[in-house]
Amino acid sequence: MVLYNTPFPNSCLSALHAVSWALIFPCYWLLDRLLALFIPDPCQKYQLLCIVLFTPVYLGFLVTSLPFAFLGFLLWSPLQSVRRPYVYSRLEDKSLAGGAALLNEWKGTGPGKSFCFATANVCLLPDSLARHNNVFNTQARAREIGHRIRNGASRPQIKIYIDSPTNTSISAASFSSLVSPQGSDGMARAIPGSIKRTASVEYKGNGGHHPSDEAANGPASGDPADCGSLENACIVRISGDEGGRLPEADDSATGGQARNGAGGGPRGQMPNHSQRDGDSGSLGSPSASRESLVKAKAGLDGSSGEPGAAYSKAPHKASVVKKPAARKRRHPDEAFDHEISAFFPANLDFLCLQEVFEKRAATKLKDQLHGYFEYILYDVGVYGCQGCCCFKGLNSGLFFASRYPIMDVAYHCYTNGKGSDSLASKGALFLKVQVGSTLQDQRIVGYITCTHLHALEDDSAIRCEQLDMLLDWLADFRKSTSSSSTANPEELVAFDIICGDLNFDNCSSDDKLEQQHSLFTRYKDPCRLGPGEEKPWAIGTLLDTDGLNDEDVSTPDNLQKVLESEEGRREYLAFPTSKSPGAYQKGRKDALKGNGRRIDYMLYGEEGLCLDWKAEVEEFSFITQLSGLTDHLPVAMRLMVSTGEEEA
Repeated sequence: MVLYNTPFPNSCLSALHAVSWALIFPCYWLLDRLLALFIPDPCQKYQLLCIVLFTPVYLGFLVTSLPFAFLGFLLWSPLQSVRRPYVYSRLEDKSLAGGAALLNEWKGTGPGKSFCFATANVCLLPDSLARHNNVFNTQARAREIGHRIRNGASRPQIKIYIDSPTNTSISAASFSSLVSPQGSDGMARAIPGSIKRTASVEYKGNGGHHPSDEAANGPASGDPADCGSLENACIVRISGDEGGRLPEADDSATGGQARNGAGGGPRGQMPNHSQRDGDSGSLGSPSASRESLVKAKAGLDGSSGEPGAAYSKAPHKASVVKKPAARKRRHPDEAFDHEISAFFPANLDFLCLQEVFEKRAATKLKDQLHGYFEYILYDVGVYGCQGCCCFKGLNSGLFFASRYPIMDVAYHCYTNGKGSDSLASKGALFLKVQVGSTLQDQRIVGYITCTHLHALEDDSAIRCEQLDMLLDWLADFRKSTSSSSTANPEELVAFDIICGDLNFDNCSSDDKLEQQHSLFTRYKDPCRLGPGEEKPWAIGTLLDTDGLNDEDVSTPDNLQKVLESEEGRREYLAFPTSKSPGAYQKGRKDALKGNGRRIDYMLYGEEGLCLDWKAEVEEFSFITQLSGLTDHLPVAMRLMVSTGEEEA
């Protein structure tokens, strides 16, 4: 399939569209600014004065621009019938591109390979609409969102193996979001004695550069490597006594030593640490061991224990998430790590975003994310009057970024939108990506579906109908893009993912219809036990907009700390609406049960994969890195695709 990097078939139509939008844009911008004046902004000290001063100015220019906007609309509207439903962008700087190289890493042999997916609703609406969700300055937020995602994903992946003093076997393993300390020159340095790299690490800083630290550390031999990737990987081995302290480590490179608690002792204490049953310092506890590791790191780089200060001084900081002992795994299918993380997962492979409605913001976001993702689809959707649908003033808001090559794309618009939702071309984006090739030149592919369902709370039937459409469209997409036959397969399917903002949760009584949809029999939800029943560690992803700008949740670390407590979740997460008057007013959340409304989903399918291959969740994260930038929590999932072969 040919992917198009321009929205129109030829340059003449593109030029006409540019002229029409130039006529429309002044009116659009003035109207947006005028409406934004009347929506309270907590950062604006003299809002009443601004209203008095700027309202006549905006109104005057708005009236002047109306005739030009009308002419532009007459030219713009018919062009939408030939507009393509997306814009494809590929990184032009080949020195930073790595998609083709990634395809050579996995040949479908060995025990398997892991892939990391993330989804987030980023609320990049026109500013006057975004303010209703208590988020402001859409253009600046778009740049900052892209910057944070890129920085979080480009950190080296760290494996932590914890050797318990009471158990000589490896007792825990985790993919942590720790980052190697950096020197003043921005180059990554080795942690003495504790960390050895199994491959050279390309570390991306703010400027998008990739300085390698292989010369400083050298590839280590004899350490267990990630069986599914030759990408950034570090091995951390921890062993110690019952007191939970790290042993002294010899630094073979410098001759120095690293001691737990060095460089300030208490300064290494994580601000979100409170001692609980089951983690009294024993290295058999994953949370205690991670904290001990961070103490050692604090002694090496002399960083402060204040989360806000650490976040402002460096683009990356160790994200060490305590897993409360009360959150025990109760079911066999829950044998994976789950956490609330202050950063996006390292080595993120695929990113699906919703509500990227504002076209200028989408361009800024794309430019930032191209520092990490080679392939991007944006401006997805249709405009104007399309068939039997009503007029569409906004696109779908869907946005997709990938490190792996995109093979096929399809977009479908939901035809049953209602009310204000019908003004946006909400729909589903279907993608087929190539993630490897076998020794017999068979392509290894994966399917990803990104969607955003109807938002109005009382329209359960509309959302269920949209889920029916999605499953039908997905089946057609897989059938039309498959080049394999049962007798002579040319492609091997590694995974099938559905993600996005579904606008219903698994705890509200009003959402029972959606909770029982057949989608959840075909695809697995790692956070769900059954209809209306969540796993105890799952939390809501919809934030209470009234508290978005509170200082307690103003940084990723602060929000992470708050959400790890039940009291904090009650205060800052949105909960299902109640029929009883006043039950959910601020300060009256004592009666709330559950952990908030989880409306952002990451689902995976097991049917239709390559024979004998199996997809299993390796870790699941609720991410706070976009605190203050959106009213949703991003979620991420690392999926291990097992081939059934034993490791050599």
